[in-house]
Amino acid sequence: MTATVTDTIALDAQHVLQTYRRAPVVFDTGRGCSLYTREGRRYVDLISGIGVAALGHAHAKLAQALGEQASALIHTSNLFHHPLQAELAARLASLSGLPRAFFCNSGAEAVEAALKFARRYWGAQGQPQRTGYVALTHSLHGRTMGALSVTWYEHYRAPFGPLVPGVTFVEAGDAAALRAAVTPNTAAIIVEPIQGEGGVRPLSRDFAAAISATCRATGTLLICDEVQCGLGRTGRPFYSAVLGLEPDLMALGKALGAGVPIGAALFSDRVAAAAQFGDHGSTYGGNLLACRAALIFLSELIDGGVIAHVVDAGRRMEAGLRAIAARQPAIKDVRGAGLMWGIELDRPAAGVVQAALELGLLVNRTSDTVVRLLPAYIITEREIDEALPLLERAIASAVEAPRS
Repeated sequence: MTATVTDTIALDAQHVLQTYRRAPVVFDTGRGCSLYTREGRRYVDLISGIGVAALGHAHAKLAQALGEQASALIHTSNLFHHPLQAELAARLASLSGLPRAFFCNSGAEAVEAALKFARRYWGAQGQPQRTGYVALTHSLHGRTMGALSVTWYEHYRAPFGPLVPGVTFVEAGDAAALRAAVTPNTAAIIVEPIQGEGGVRPLSRDFAAAISATCRATGTLLICDEVQCGLGRTGRPFYSAVLGLEPDLMALGKALGAGVPIGAALFSDRVAAAAQFGDHGSTYGGNLLACRAALIFLSELIDGGVIAHVVDAGRRMEAGLRAIAARQPAIKDVRGAGLMWGIELDRPAAGVVQAALELGLLVNRTSDTVVRLLPAYIITEREIDEALPLLERAIASAVEAPRS
């Protein structure tokens, strides 16, 4: 007997750890930028699994490759070689200019690896006192203990203290505060080139230049968290390059597996040289299924022209969003790049998210007052033109409703 929506939600409430405030919708299938309930209702998806389903849902080449890989070999562990991990590492090195990769299962794990090896580097240089980190306000780097320690939001941090010590937060954009925060005990500065959970806030070029100058002057390592804004999301492989940043370490996740869990920490030669056998590990990290997914994604992104499509689709989306902002006084700002956009409102954004859901449009809220859009990279002009009027209706509806 097929479970009903009510059955699924009730079973979740009974047995799944209640850490997610889920919408009361159960999705059964998807295709492209559409998700469908078992009852057949279609939703236009502008979230893509929080930036994960970069090739959309049920992508034919990805599905075929995963089926072929699953029928051949999924996992052997990192006790042995397999061909796909080295191939993926080489592809990422070519894209990023960082020649070494460590594979894990998520962006948060990639951040953990970067934090660990920043300290490992300084220990190998005979400076074990360099254990501190400088992070930015509005940052969210993940929910594991190290990543949480460099995450700014107190409501995420407070229930789990004490966290990793030695973290200093500075206001994003305040170059003087950044310079003052870096001391002889600082291992690394960690930044998101575009702060995703912080409200889709791109770092300014001036502040990026101050970061680079501070790292050069002090030798401090730079970690760029490109989990959300990297891998073509903005129409460029990595947004750090747009800002002129040259990271020593980079954290990747989300889009890399196009829906299959995989993360990667990338390393410069000098940081990688400090690594010793046994320093870090992941049982599942870089398994054949995940690597096959990532190779399909990168092939489509670069060789298949998807990244160029992101540029074109992003321009169309930006033009539409700015037109909406000109008509809707509740919109304070529209910011982002490519297919990563935040719409800042003069009120909490939860009402817009709910109104959009009722209209068959999926968006989400971040930083309380920001509606965030992270559609699949393959979104079509028709889908953009369908989604934006629904979004404007949702904004207008939420504005007209009484404030809670």
